[in-house]
Amino acid sequence: MSTEMVLLESRAMRVEHAGRVEALDKVKALALLPDSMHVSTEGVARYFEVSTAVIRQVTSRHREELTENGMQVLKGSDLREYQSDNMSLSYEGEASYPQRRSSLTLFTRRTVLNIAMLLRDSDIARRVRSYLLDAEEGPREGYASLDRRVTNVVHCLAGVGTALQELGPVLNRMSERLDRLDQRLDATNRVVGAMSNRLCELSGDMVRMDARMDDFARQLRDLRRRRHR
Repeated sequence: MSTEMVLLESRAMRVEHAGRVEALDKVKALALLPDSMHVSTEGVARYFEVSTAVIRQVTSRHREELTENGMQVLKGSDLREYQSDNMSLSYEGEASYPQRRSSLTLFTRRTVLNIAMLLRDSDIARRVRSYLLDAEEGPREGYASLDRRVTNVVHCLAGVGTALQELGPVLNRMSERLDRLDQRLDATNRVVGAMSNRLCELSGDMVRMDARMDDFARQLRDLRRRRHR
């Protein structure tokens, strides 16, 4: 089933697009009643370029759905009040609301869009549906592209995780070797420290030996001088 057919057949799909009333003006200008809010049955028929009988047929078949989207039927005092409020305003083909009307069906822009998603035999309705679906396709392609990029990143991260798992034992062995090197370095530092202390002691011994040698040399010179006398 094509996407357009799904839109025609699925009420859930129509609900999903019900708020996108800008699609109407993208295809054709919609003439409103003098209250600038509603469209009559005749106005809806002119917009879709079909007869009023076709609009009434769609309205009868989908009355509940259209009512939920703003369609209302005025009768009695409500109709008279509405006509009185808008009598002085002009509307093409409907400058005044004849008193002989027993009821007046009013469609909001949302309701007209709803009819565009229900009306099969209207080129204007098909163009409105095409606009809805084409405008939706752009963001979907963007989301699909983003989803592919996220998937690629996830795959890359999975590869990194695998590499890290493989590197784990190697890193552990390197850490153990570094610990052993630290221990050997500490031992070497202790040996060097001990050797430094020993060298300091030897230096003291050498100083004392030099002093004793100097004393011995003086004694030897004194002895020689006494012999020559």
